Amino acid sequence: MPQAATAAFDDTDLTLRLAAHGMGLTFESLPRETIEVARHCLIDWLGVTLAGSREPLAEIMRAEALEEGGASQATILGGGAMTSVIQAALVNGATGHALDYDDVNLTMIGHPTAAVAPAILALAEKNGLGGKALLTALVTGIETECRVGAMMNEAHYNAGWHATGTVGSFGAAAGAASLLGLDAEACARALGIAGTQAAGLKAMFGTMCKPFHAGKAASNGLYAAMLSSRGFESRTDVLECEQGFADTQTTDYDPAAAMDQLGTKFHTPNVLFKYHAACYGTHAVIEAAASLKRAHNIDPANVEKIEIGVRDTLLKMCNIQEPVTGLEGKFSMRFTAAMALLGENTGLIANYNEIKVQEAEIVNLRDRIKVVNNKDMGKAEAAMSISMKDGSVHQIRTDVETPDSDLDRQWSRLSAKFLDMAGPVIGDAKAARVVELVAGLENAADLNEVTALCKG
Repeated sequence: MPQAATAAFDDTDLTLRLAAHGMGLTFESLPRETIEVARHCLIDWLGVTLAGSREPLAEIMRAEALEEGGASQATILGGGAMTSVIQAALVNGATGHALDYDDVNLTMIGHPTAAVAPAILALAEKNGLGGKALLTALVTGIETECRVGAMMNEAHYNAGWHATGTVGSFGAAAGAASLLGLDAEACARALGIAGTQAAGLKAMFGTMCKPFHAGKAASNGLYAAMLSSRGFESRTDVLECEQGFADTQTTDYDPAAAMDQLGTKFHTPNVLFKYHAACYGTHAVIEAAASLKRAHNIDPANVEKIEIGVRDTLLKMCNIQEPVTGLEGKFSMRFTAAMALLGENTGLIANYNEIKVQEAEIVNLRDRIKVVNNKDMGKAEAAMSISMKDGSVHQIRTDVETPDSDLDRQWSRLSAKFLDMAGPVIGDAKAARVVELVAGLENAADLNEVTALCKG
């Protein structure tokens, strides 16, 4: 059994118990808030996927999928083509994470929708399933991956595993299993098949491989559920067994966290959305810089030095000191802080490119910034101190760990973000129609109109 449980807990049949919970979820049983946030996750993911469809990564993967060929079962969003469900999940999954502008959940320490939505959308399109089934499957997937992530703790992430690729595989498998109507045992088998494929290295952050992890999680999880539905065998205790997922990939196994308030506590409402087009680990830093600039009318030319304190997790995640590509810029607290202090739009995708990261004014300010470890910071907190040349010092501590409690406001912001992302790809009229459809998705008998509008 896994070696380092944090508390005495009977983890017998842990995988089966999570599978039974997931397969027992229905649209009618879900809290209204949970369904609403799932809707927000979907519109946000559709938007960043459409925008990401113009990235080089998407073009490469789309070309490979179309050259390989396959049954026309599901849509490549923004790609103007259809392919097999597995290829669609792979391409759409990677594309949706290509800009690193998609949602996060700090319980799983990753991007929840990026792994689940591509798998279930492709499967729902192929099988002619409707909005209620899709939203239920999305919640099932997110809840499953968050509980697996809680079980693995930060030790898994800190060891160098990218949780979106590893933990996300379980979410994709559970979401697909929900759409396929699998029972608990078949879902547990799917989790086993997904678990033996789960991978993704943090060393790849700043390259095309990071979004590739999301695509692989989606396609692997979908494939796992489809194989299980045909009777493919695996262990049904992959999470808790000796030399299983926890035993091999974390030193801080906490099975109690996976089962905490199962059936009454939902993790979907804690999804956090991005309004800056960079790694979420930079967002507290960006907010700190922008707040101090507004409050004190800071002129970057008069800045002597800046110190940023974050927890050590972020030092390994988004602390590229001297980015030379746009992708690397998304993982540089120094670069994004400098952009914010200079009044640059950190929510504009076009601002993350090879020219911007090497712009003299930005580099000059960036090099006056030092990022240090501060063990008192939370997962998404930052402390910033700006020392001015006149001797004055401005300080602030920011926290972006708390989701917006006003869901109407959140929907409005995400709808506007979607229109900005999708309009240039599919046209403003089609984008506006997609917002209408997702707003009332539970009334849709199938997803045909949504996928047709997003085909590009």
